[in-house]
Amino acid sequence: MRNSLAAKAAGAGQSMQEYTLAALTRIAARADQREVLAQIRQRSRAYPPVSRAAILADLAQDRR
Repeated sequence: MRNSLAAKAAGAGQSMQEYTLAALTRIAARADQREVLAQIRQRSRAYPPVSRAAILADLAQDRR
């Protein structure tokens, strides 16, 4: 693992410390599963479910 990280750091023109700090910063900035699920739940409240009949009615209306 160390050799793999060293090679990636060298390829990026960084020291291993710089490379691993940047990688950890990217990982920490990403939302975890709990945060992603909370965002999905929040969005689903903003957009209430639409029935199939309502969708088909809108499509029929658009075709006229």
